[in-house]
Amino acid sequence: MVSHYKPNLRDIEFNLFEVHRIQDHLSHPAWAPGLDRDTVGDILTEIERLAREEFAAVYAEADRTRLELRDGSIELPAGVKKAIRAYEDGGWSRLGVSEEMGGMPVPPTVHWAIQEMLLAANTTVTFYSGGELFARVLFEEGTEEQKELAKLWVEREWAGTMMLTEPDAGSDVGSGMTKAIDQGDGTWHLEGVKRFITGGEHDAAENIIHLVLARPEGAAPGSKGLSLFVVPKYLIDENGAPGARNGVYATTLEKKMGLKGSTTCEMTFGLDQPAVGYLVGDRHDGIRQMFDVIENARMMVGTKAIATLSTGYLNALEYAKERVQGPDMAQMTDKAAPRVTIIHHPDVRLMLMKQKAWAEGLRALVFYTASQQDRVELSTHGGQVDDVAVRLNDLLLPIVKGYGSEKAYELLAMSLQVFGGSGYTEDYPIEQYLRDAKIDTIYEGTTGIQALDLFFRKIVRDQGKELARLAAEITEFVKGGADDDPIATEREKLGAVLDDAQAHLGAMVEDLMASAAGEKERIYEVGLHANGLLESMAEVVISWQLLRHAGIAAPKMEDDPFYRGRVEAARWFLDHVAPKVAARRKAAAEEDGSLMNLPVEAF
Repeated sequence: MVSHYKPNLRDIEFNLFEVHRIQDHLSHPAWAPGLDRDTVGDILTEIERLAREEFAAVYAEADRTRLELRDGSIELPAGVKKAIRAYEDGGWSRLGVSEEMGGMPVPPTVHWAIQEMLLAANTTVTFYSGGELFARVLFEEGTEEQKELAKLWVEREWAGTMMLTEPDAGSDVGSGMTKAIDQGDGTWHLEGVKRFITGGEHDAAENIIHLVLARPEGAAPGSKGLSLFVVPKYLIDENGAPGARNGVYATTLEKKMGLKGSTTCEMTFGLDQPAVGYLVGDRHDGIRQMFDVIENARMMVGTKAIATLSTGYLNALEYAKERVQGPDMAQMTDKAAPRVTIIHHPDVRLMLMKQKAWAEGLRALVFYTASQQDRVELSTHGGQVDDVAVRLNDLLLPIVKGYGSEKAYELLAMSLQVFGGSGYTEDYPIEQYLRDAKIDTIYEGTTGIQALDLFFRKIVRDQGKELARLAAEITEFVKGGADDDPIATEREKLGAVLDDAQAHLGAMVEDLMASAAGEKERIYEVGLHANGLLESMAEVVISWQLLRHAGIAAPKMEDDPFYRGRVEAARWFLDHVAPKVAARRKAAAEEDGSLMNLPVEAF
């Protein structure tokens, strides 16, 4: 069986070893002993095989096998459980986990390279295999007893979930009504309902450990009154094994547009028996503690979307090289002209370049963000946290998640367009890619929420300090380059794009200040252009990263088409995005807020 998944290991390794040169710090004690470039290369090669074979082999089965909730339990397809077991039997669940927890620590750049391949090959299987993330949070935040539970979690390869959303409190997490009742003996009983819980119930692990936000009785309203609890599906007995069933049950299994193989459940606490939970760290600090999970999940969502775009593009490229249709456009009037493959048609070639440029650019964005996470881990191990890297990572995460998911979904439709009518059938994977990718713009905070987070929390609250530092670094790049620089023209264009994005931000800051000074409705103008700012900032960073890549590739472009493709994609990207960023700046500057004055009845 031919795998649906088309990996781009060459570009992943280009990012890791030629752009970010992670080999220069692989011997650092922050990572597993003996880690070097060859070892990382071997890991990536084996993960690529696992993704292309075991994970990809059950992609359609996971989608087309209807799951059922029976007596609070959900049985997964045999092929899905086999793929999960292949991942765990290979020891891959230990990668990225600290040695103290029984794992093999690797740089975040390597972790996200692995995640890209697994998520693109089969997101469903990858989700079921991700319990170690939640265990890591419990280990870092928990009591000494809870740290032991986290080690056991990793050792026994238990699954995990994060529970925030409720039926009447979606993105407004602070409105959550699930309550926690102190039993006075170190345990709490939880009562309430959580909704849209990924992996809330299944039979692929002997236990599922839930991290749950709930409000202790008498706690303050809003998000600050929420605490984080660890609630196991099965209570842990004295031998560290799953014991009695706890009172947390799946009461609904959602029927969805995509990711059908990934269980999305309504979970009810304390319906017929107590749902026993334990306060994480024995302190009430739920939102901060859960944010470690949320931020990782946002990076994962962006990576998933971007990875799916990459395999969608490579599927479309393969099809365009093989599908014969019509004569060359230059010979259209010659009825006897030979038919050519569709990659020779201008419109198809344009669609392919759009997909290529964004797939490579978005991957560059992910690895640039991951490189900041490398810096944070390295500095933390050294005892003094790199605050610049922490703030830059925070600034980039809503861009990775928000822009990455929106652009990937948009361009996957273009991947399908290359296939024509065939792409609309189940003969090719693109229709499933589209269905599975749409959720990326929604969960872990919609695109609008990411845009507001970027503006208010990551820029305004920081008084623009990290953004100014980043802009200065990009400006230094714009001014760099030798007299014979092959990307000199593109550097100038990047400077103009940066200026336009900063002017867009300036217009929004003016609106914010006017609102604070008494013109309250001016805040609507911020809301109307926040998504546009997210797009423009993303395109500034991606343009910069693609030009960095082009500078590395240019000396080798005559000898290897891979490098020429990197240079030409960067040039094309700058030509394409510069007018859009300028248009968004103009729209933000001229906004009058009239849309918000339109009567509801007019819609």
